[in-house]
Amino acid sequence: MSGYQEIMTDPSYAGQIVTFTFPHIGNTGVNPEDDETGDPVAAGMVVKWMPTQSSNWRAVQQLSEWLAARGRIAIGGIDTRRLTRAIRQQGAPHVAIAHNPEGVFDVAALVASARAFPGLTGLDLAKDVTCAQSYRWDEMRWAWPDGYKTQTNPRKKVVAIDYGAKRNILRCLASAGCEVTVLPATATKEEVLAHNPDGVFLSNGPGDPAATGKYAVPMIKGILDDTDLPIFGICLGHQMLALALGAKTIKMNHGHHGANHPVKELETGKVEITSMNHGFAVDGQTLPAGVVESHVSLFDGSNCGIRMTDRPVFSVQHHPEASPGPQDSFYLFERFVNNM
Repeated sequence: MSGYQEIMTDPSYAGQIVTFTFPHIGNTGVNPEDDETGDPVAAGMVVKWMPTQSSNWRAVQQLSEWLAARGRIAIGGIDTRRLTRAIRQQGAPHVAIAHNPEGVFDVAALVASARAFPGLTGLDLAKDVTCAQSYRWDEMRWAWPDGYKTQTNPRKKVVAIDYGAKRNILRCLASAGCEVTVLPATATKEEVLAHNPDGVFLSNGPGDPAATGKYAVPMIKGILDDTDLPIFGICLGHQMLALALGAKTIKMNHGHHGANHPVKELETGKVEITSMNHGFAVDGQTLPAGVVESHVSLFDGSNCGIRMTDRPVFSVQHHPEASPGPQDSFYLFERFVNNM
């Protein structure tokens, strides 16, 4: 019933319209504390039922008001489970949503607009959602009763590369004891090492990993070749690391999205309940020598994690900071800190 605000503000959803299968979307309202970035990034929202009056002690605004104030369109009254079955069978469609208070639409133009959409393959969207300049992050995870606290005693220095980083990932790094400096997606190896970090984090983000990799992969290769720094990647960062190590990525039919995705850690046999958002995946069959598959999806067996066998370098496809488990995957941040 919750999480829709975090999804709509997740930079990984840039260029995409999100369909929610759970019928009661909007019932808990919205509040500024739950934004993953400054404004909604997803292009639109599709729901089954129009949101009712919100009922939650943290709510400060209705979902429909929040969307309108931020210029994001949504449509209700859709059979979202039928739409989900169509997406599952045919792949993610190219669509258009339009609003006219008088109910007059140029359907032919809307169809042409949807057909003209180039798709995500070949699109570098990270450059559209990354930060414009570097900044420091010291806010930790939300905790009762004080909300967000500040990290005042960090143990390790981390440079986080922002391909579309969610705020809660940065909070998890701070809560794990890190002093976090965030750099834009186009940061070079020299710019990263100028901060003298103890480790490098590669964030989530949208678009085709091969397109973003044109400038991201050389930087990561430089870090791997010239240092022994620990590296941790999530989502697009996972795919960037895999490409830098010599593996390949592939476009999925409909991707993995939303909460409650079971992922198995192969070394321990542990199953984690995870949150996912990706339309591309690392091809586990292309991993080079010295790199092993660490996690797999129990839905379809697709790759959900890799690690180097002789160096403190690893990454996962899912979102441990989203906490659908709720604490199943926080150990990954602690592992990164322990590696440093």
